[in-house]
Amino acid sequence: MTSAEIITIGTEILLGEIVDTNTRYIARTLRSMGVDLYRTITIGDNVERIADAIRDSMEQADIVITTGGLGPTIDDPTREAVAKAIGVETEFREDLWAQVVETIARYGRTPSENQKRQAYVPKGALGLKNPVGTAPCFIVETPRNAVISLPGVPQEMEHVLHESVIPYLQNRFSLNEIIKVRILHCAGLGEGMIDEKIADLETLRNPTVGLAAHTGIVDIRIAAKAKSESEANEMIAEVETDVRERLGSIVFGADEDTLEGVVLDMVAARGMTLTAIESGLNGQLTRKVPHTASLPNLTADTLMQALRSARADSKADIALGVTIFTEERAAEMAMITPNGEKTHRITYGGPPRSLPHWSMNLALNWLRTTLEEME
Repeated sequence: MTSAEIITIGTEILLGEIVDTNTRYIARTLRSMGVDLYRTITIGDNVERIADAIRDSMEQADIVITTGGLGPTIDDPTREAVAKAIGVETEFREDLWAQVVETIARYGRTPSENQKRQAYVPKGALGLKNPVGTAPCFIVETPRNAVISLPGVPQEMEHVLHESVIPYLQNRFSLNEIIKVRILHCAGLGEGMIDEKIADLETLRNPTVGLAAHTGIVDIRIAAKAKSESEANEMIAEVETDVRERLGSIVFGADEDTLEGVVLDMVAARGMTLTAIESGLNGQLTRKVPHTASLPNLTADTLMQALRSARADSKADIALGVTIFTEERAAEMAMITPNGEKTHRITYGGPPRSLPHWSMNLALNWLRTTLEEME
């Protein structure tokens, strides 16, 4: 079973100056190849700490992929760190320097002297061409490991990963399996209650089943490892059917489905129109649902009054409203449908900053279940 770890390099990531998107992209790529990802790590621009992390990852996993730290400046430490971890010196490579010169020439410039640093790699490393950037990449091989160093710029990393790294890994490690994942989205039950209903499925070895709680939504992950996509799909489908039978309408969608998208589709499928009002949600509902007005300081009573006016003015079939009371950690929801008016008050025990998002999701799910009852 081939395993991997990912090390992202850059003090700017640790300081929160940039968001690391490379780890997610590489992780999904490895998953599709049937590689088990054990751990992901972020290290600042320190040669010794990076080298220690690489050595540790080499003991744990077959594949170690680093991103970042391959630029031309003094604080780009990856080349030196990988060499130190492997126990070799760096060496200047004319073929890699030619890559740098060729790339920079496309911009009508000549490389500066400090850019020669990019042509140094650990001694004996396999050079990888980077036709979309100035940072050459490389692979250092040991009897067990492949240490692969890729650029930190996402577009460059993705290109080299697909053009050079994937074929290399498939050949080196005889990769002939895939890991496929299906995400089921749930609303209306908390993580603990869902866990009680599917706890036995969470002990399966293949497919595996896991839970991830979000604000007002719980995801169920079903992951299968198999020799082919069709085999993985069959394994996932069997477990998914079981989950849906146990949870019923608590499962509102899968994979790229969103709660607001499902609700809007349900409204449209019934030939209806929707208007909405939010108060205190900081635009959460406005950004998700068309024809939503944001009004300040609505009480429970004034919310329903405003909802009646909005429905009358827009001639909508359905009107949904939600207002929050931060100090009370509560929200008031109101709805008008062809079947009448109703209200619902909810209280919240989580962090106050999450109250708007939580209230929005509960209001949308309330509308979803109401639409199901109208069938």
